Amino acid sequence: MDSDFYACICEGAAEEEIMNILLDANKLKFSREQLLEEKIIRCRMARNFQKRYLGKGFKKSLTILRILDSPNEKFKLDKAYKDKVNVIDVITSPEIEMLIIINEDKYTDFQKYKSKLKPSEYCIEKLGLQYVKNKEFIREYFSDVELLVKAIKKHKSLHKQIKDKKCLADLLNE
Repeated sequence: MDSDFYACICEGAAEEEIMNILLDANKLKFSREQLLEEKIIRCRMARNFQKRYLGKGFKKSLTILRILDSPNEKFKLDKAYKDKVNVIDVITSPEIEMLIIINEDKYTDFQKYKSKLKPSEYCIEKLGLQYVKNKEFIREYFSDVELLVKAIKKHKSLHKQIKDKKCLADLLNE
């Protein structure tokens, strides 16, 4: 995963904030300065991304990192970019809120409700954390970045890796 530039596309506010926390603490294999426009992007459709960012004619390598919970979401760039742009899906399945469940040491308890509750619902209903999808909540909750890094690493050990996909732990510089 060596590139001159990165585009980090996040599906939601929680994913975006987690990536910002990791970037601000220099915990990733790339820096904010290597990001397109030096920020996280929320443009999820390939056509819109192409129109907005790829018309600039890059002479250096570009890797698009898509941070999302579904391994099935498509992102198909035009053939002209096939050899110029590397697209990597970073899967946070089942949801990014699993990091909170893991940090709260409630993974085993969550497994009992897995078929009935999504991780975000578990956080709200069982942990009483009403704002788990809120950027400010995420920033405050993971104000100690080491707790976030530990939860990301534990998440990788608890979940089976999907073939040809990455997880957040794969982006850490440790």
